[in-house]
Amino acid sequence: MIETLISSKTRIKLLLKFFLNAKTTSYLRGLEQEFGDSSNSIRVELNRFEKAGMLSSYNQGNKKFFKANTEHPLYKEVHNIILKYIGVNDIIEKVVERLGKVNRVFLTGSFAKGIDGRIIDLIFEGDIDKNYLIQLIEKVEPIIKRKIRYIIYTKKELEISSFKEEGNDILLLWSKE
Repeated sequence: MIETLISSKTRIKLLLKFFLNAKTTSYLRGLEQEFGDSSNSIRVELNRFEKAGMLSSYNQGNKKFFKANTEHPLYKEVHNIILKYIGVNDIIEKVVERLGKVNRVFLTGSFAKGIDGRIIDLIFEGDIDKNYLIQLIEKVEPIIKRKIRYIIYTKKELEISSFKEEGNDILLLWSKE
């Protein structure tokens, strides 16, 4: 869908990288290795985003790091478009609202790092009906054309889990508060 609006594959990768998780930072050579694209095409797109004010940058040693400018007036809209593109909004709407006592939902894995993938990794916190969750996920997967992996924790289990300590990126998608 988004490919018909944005013809540059590099631009789409950068949008996913920086606008899915606002905490994501990266530099040119790191993006070159991650994307497998030429540094010149990545540099051109980074400069365009920075000139438009959608990305900000800072120097650390001899590397110039980029990150999303969350103060940009279009940040939230672009973020929401990216969520719709990967199908997270469908997951939230079709799954979370009907599961019962869901406290929070987190995105992990490649998407939390801003990398497009075929699998969406989710962590649910709360008292959830697993059978109903499986039924809903089976309905959502064909719609979003991605597989969904999930873990369910109670609040106490999530607090004592080593998941955050293992260096995993984790992004809060939904909270009842």
